[in-house]
Amino acid sequence: MFKVTPNPPDTDPVSPYEPGSKKLNEAAERALDYHLNSIADIKATARKPSKLFAVDPETTTETLAVFLVETLASVDVMVHQLVDHLEGESRHALLGISNSIMVAEITANRVLDQMNPPE
Repeated sequence: MFKVTPNPPDTDPVSPYEPGSKKLNEAAERALDYHLNSIADIKATARKPSKLFAVDPETTTETLAVFLVETLASVDVMVHQLVDHLEGESRHALLGISNSIMVAEITANRVLDQMNPPE
């Protein structure tokens, strides 16, 4: 019996998944164009600040810094209350977040000290 197709069929000897393959390169170019062009579109869009939660523009820097310090202290207390109920990796992650909050709080306190040096 005669076969109409060759055995094996004639195909591109380079796999589409091999480095240097024309199909792989074309697919990579399409993917890069898609993702890089969308990033460019996002950066080209003008940023409009949300007015949902607005800070009074007349608020003093000192008032803002004090509010920041108090907020960071409150968040740190909440994190430590959660830490007491966790174990393992989740506990370690939350303690890491707590350390970051403490560093931010210390930094904000330093800003306040520089604004109003102790006498």
